[in-house]
Amino acid sequence: MRSWSKSMVGGIAVALAVAGCAGSGSSGGDSAAAGPRTLTVWLMNGSAPTDLTDALHKEFQETHKDVTVRYEVQQWNGIQDKLTTALAGNDAPDVIELGNTQAPKFAAANVLLDVTAAGKDFNSDQWLGSLKDSGSWDGKQYAVPFYAANRMVLYRKDMFEQAGITAPPASRQEWLDAITKLRAKFGADPDFQALYLPGQNWYTLLSFIYDEGGDIARSEGTKFTATLDSPQAKAGLEFYKQLVEASGTKAPKDADEQTPEQAGIYGQGKVAMVIGLPWEVATAAKSDPTIKTLTSAFPIPSKNSGTPAPVFQGGSNLAIPANSQDQDLAKDYLKLMSSAKYQGAFAKAGMIPGTSSDVSALERDPVNAAMAKASKNGKAVPATPGWATIEAGQNPLKDMLTAYLTGAKSIDQATSDANAALNKAFAS
Repeated sequence: MRSWSKSMVGGIAVALAVAGCAGSGSSGGDSAAAGPRTLTVWLMNGSAPTDLTDALHKEFQETHKDVTVRYEVQQWNGIQDKLTTALAGNDAPDVIELGNTQAPKFAAANVLLDVTAAGKDFNSDQWLGSLKDSGSWDGKQYAVPFYAANRMVLYRKDMFEQAGITAPPASRQEWLDAITKLRAKFGADPDFQALYLPGQNWYTLLSFIYDEGGDIARSEGTKFTATLDSPQAKAGLEFYKQLVEASGTKAPKDADEQTPEQAGIYGQGKVAMVIGLPWEVATAAKSDPTIKTLTSAFPIPSKNSGTPAPVFQGGSNLAIPANSQDQDLAKDYLKLMSSAKYQGAFAKAGMIPGTSSDVSALERDPVNAAMAKASKNGKAVPATPGWATIEAGQNPLKDMLTAYLTGAKSIDQATSDANAALNKAFAS
């Protein structure tokens, strides 16, 4: 799944064995076949805007006269099992979208076409680093970056002005100072929250860990070892707690940003800031339409003044199944989708293009501009098949956050337990 919002490699491998698939791409159709053909494309619900796909498919079919594009929009719920079945059979789609946490699992199962040699055709010199990493496995590239998004701090301009905050915070300390001013101005209202920050927003935690020079894990080839017990990771966790305590947030410490939906809380007009994604403004505006004009954004601040903190980037990749019967057409489709023309359309729609460094369209909107500025230092979760299991199940990072924030565990115990759980998932 896209990690901003998920069976096992072994299961995929078993399915392949039953189906008798080669998995190397040798049974696919990399050379053009004669006569009318159909290119089957699976993209996910909520991904490419309809006007973009309509234009792309029209252009593709104009240059491929005997080809019909069968475009099928898939739902995220249940897609991992559906893909596992499809990639093990003889009637697989030709182009598929994979969430950046899914790609390593399928790449490791040898059910995706190796596109390393074709990278230049897909603008590989401009690939977004976080998505490039998630689409690679064991030194080879199996998926092409599609688009991405990352979090930033959404804030109420009117509240900042009333609290005497003249510029968006450019460091952690300035952020804390802004919170102090907001609470001094509006704190008499018992419902006011300077920052709404749920206890299990692990995406935000990663920014603080990265900013300290830490990471979730280190890799040696395809082997990953958890590093949440490092001094850098602990420092990131400590700042998360400091921010929670300073903000006076009323968010639950045992739930994430979707429980309850934080955009709805922000839309009620009693919250000055949330750490979220650009489209959460539209969700908040369902409660109060004026919030669109009242909201701006700034990158998550670093401890180093003037430099945005690194951010976790969620997003999607595009891949060609190894058993696609029309791999030549699939490559042509990816070449068109990764062109400046269509990647520019993604930027206009408010997404970070995966195969273009041009984010000028994003910079015209203050919220999207903050996302684009932070995106230059985006990172992905460990590119291991075990990560999809972590996110689909009981996420150790969430458990660690809740245990530490509530005082149920010391920072040493919380990070040690999370490390053990991650290493178990990596080994599986």
